[in-house]
Amino acid sequence: MNKSLRGWLMLALTASVLLPWHAQEAGFWGGEWLHAGWPGNDTTAAALWQVLGLQRFGLLPLLLWPVAVGLVCLAPLPRRTQGAALCGLALAALGWLAWLGWGPAGTGLPGLGWGALLFSASAVFVLTTGAAWMGACRGDVFVCGVIGMLVALVGLFVMFPVLRVLASAFEQGTGFSLQAAWARVADGRIWSLGCISGTRRCGVAWNTMFLALCTAAGATLLGLCFALVVTRTSFRFKRILRALTVLPIITPPFVIGLALILLFGRSGVVSAWVSQAFDVPAGRGLYGFYGVWLAQLLSFTPIAFMVLIGVVEGVSPSVEEASQTLGGDRWTTFWRVSLPLMRPGLANAFLVAFIESMADFGNPMVLGGNYGVLSTEIYFAIVGAQNDGGRAAGLGLILLVFAVSAFLAQRHWLGNKSYTTVTGKADNGQHVGLDRRLSAVLAVIATLWTSFTLVLYGMILAGGFVNQWGRDNSFTLRHYASAFGIEAGEHGLRWVGTAWDSLFTSLMIAGVSAPLTAALGLTAAWLLVRQRFAGKAAFEFATMLSFAIPGTVIGISYILAFNMPPIELTGTAAILVLCFVFRNMPVGLRGGMAAMSQLDRSLDEASTMLGANSFTTARRVILPLMRPALSAALVYSFVRSITSISAVVFLVSAKYNMATAYIVGLVENGSYGIAIAYSSALIVVMLVIVLAAQSLVGKRRLRRVERVEGAAPAPVFSLKVES
Repeated sequence: MNKSLRGWLMLALTASVLLPWHAQEAGFWGGEWLHAGWPGNDTTAAALWQVLGLQRFGLLPLLLWPVAVGLVCLAPLPRRTQGAALCGLALAALGWLAWLGWGPAGTGLPGLGWGALLFSASAVFVLTTGAAWMGACRGDVFVCGVIGMLVALVGLFVMFPVLRVLASAFEQGTGFSLQAAWARVADGRIWSLGCISGTRRCGVAWNTMFLALCTAAGATLLGLCFALVVTRTSFRFKRILRALTVLPIITPPFVIGLALILLFGRSGVVSAWVSQAFDVPAGRGLYGFYGVWLAQLLSFTPIAFMVLIGVVEGVSPSVEEASQTLGGDRWTTFWRVSLPLMRPGLANAFLVAFIESMADFGNPMVLGGNYGVLSTEIYFAIVGAQNDGGRAAGLGLILLVFAVSAFLAQRHWLGNKSYTTVTGKADNGQHVGLDRRLSAVLAVIATLWTSFTLVLYGMILAGGFVNQWGRDNSFTLRHYASAFGIEAGEHGLRWVGTAWDSLFTSLMIAGVSAPLTAALGLTAAWLLVRQRFAGKAAFEFATMLSFAIPGTVIGISYILAFNMPPIELTGTAAILVLCFVFRNMPVGLRGGMAAMSQLDRSLDEASTMLGANSFTTARRVILPLMRPALSAALVYSFVRSITSISAVVFLVSAKYNMATAYIVGLVENGSYGIAIAYSSALIVVMLVIVLAAQSLVGKRRLRRVERVEGAAPAPVFSLKVES
């Protein structure tokens, strides 16, 4: 018996004999069970005491399981036979655990606690050890163990919630009904086309689809415009334009909507001026499709820009020079040569903006008015008077179909063509400049957009310093004092501001989830790039599924999957951490795969020839060379954990309330001053974190001469699009 297997068996014994088998009321991290009659109390008893004292004999096979595993390891059998026996025992233990949790035997019992959790982990690693002894992964126990851990985690926290939300759409009472599912997804309020005839509004599905298409098209065109301005022209304000691309990453998704209200709302600056100058009463034209569309354009255009700029810069100058050699002018070269090579970037930018628009909850909540979309309908189906989880699941299923359809359409549009232009050979050509008329038009658009964005963020910063925007614009600090007040007392400082609890909770949750996200993402990248195993393509699809699904659906799926035993997590910090980890993990995964693909396999081979195993090679050779990808994954996951709203708006609780959910509550209550002050503070906090991390994140350097006079280098935070 090797050392690692001995350790997992000891862990299983400890979990069975000493640790609470069922979940505790104080949560996973509460230690009250040590003082609540442990180990013989009904709620804190370990598996051994539950069998002996409570006659729960269903746990008896699990108590005998470590003994059986030990006997197999000590038996004089061939290693392959021992491996097969270990796999059988591990599968039997996991199957019995599932039966106890989800079967009739688990009815009425609390959720699984530390004992069951650690016992399950031991069973998984015994299974992977047996598979390695049978020859899987060339007999590498470490690689098999990592695969088993990731498959179990992705299956439990990605696939299971998604399947649960799909099944919930078919539930009716205690059974399943196709008729009930059809009634939920075919409701006239969802698919109505009454707006065409003018008799009534269109359904929320068509509203969502139309809004997402308009936003994706506009954001992609504007993103391409700005990428061309930065890389192919001598635009004077390139640095400002690049700086603005970071702001949407660190800005809560509904803050743009608040800024638009300060400008164009009924008490907004522009509305007040128009009303006084032309004696026109202020209307509600901002609230509806056009207001939401404008807010989403401003929010998602910089993200499309970050997707596209790497692709625009990556077009080989030599192919453009070849076009000019063959007689093509600047416009022909751009339209017939350069633009077709940017198709992967255009497709990915459109897809990202499309999914982000469908998942957007904050802007439609603030500016939607009577223009309903699926994300807000899902929210009101759960927290409103309806409290209809089945309807929310049906709406989530429609969102999922839309997102997957967009993904498949993108794959079909790109086809199997090759768009590779960056090779290992030096490419010292010079990019062809844009047509003068096109450059002028792009420069005007970029100038207007930059100016408007700066005005919006100026409104955000200024809005927290006035008493009541549009009515009493006198200077005040009361909003900041209310949100972030501090008092000195006999026992030291007291954080009396209303925003401190949610801010501290957000920082804590993000601080825990960020390293876990980076670790799991880079580990999965190492497996997908460096290892070969059965089901590799399916595993990669499963890891990317949570990123392709709108955040609203992810939030619903976690409520449905983890609201009841055996895995009861709602209302805890754990469900927020898990949601962020598996929601953001694909970003670390793709970044890690991109970075690792640049590391030659000879490094691994050299380490192996010097006697290192897979774990030592990954720790001592691969990981130090991936520090830029690690830093980028940490920063992205930390920031997104604080600024996310669509997924966590359903998962927060009174004890664990996130900053963005708290701000949405302020907006719903009409407390715009405190909401704007809190949003401004949150932007500053995130900006400090991003700027502090820039020195740790590398940037891509291509061996080319400067291609356009006055062009600035590539941004530090860019999304690399692989073709």
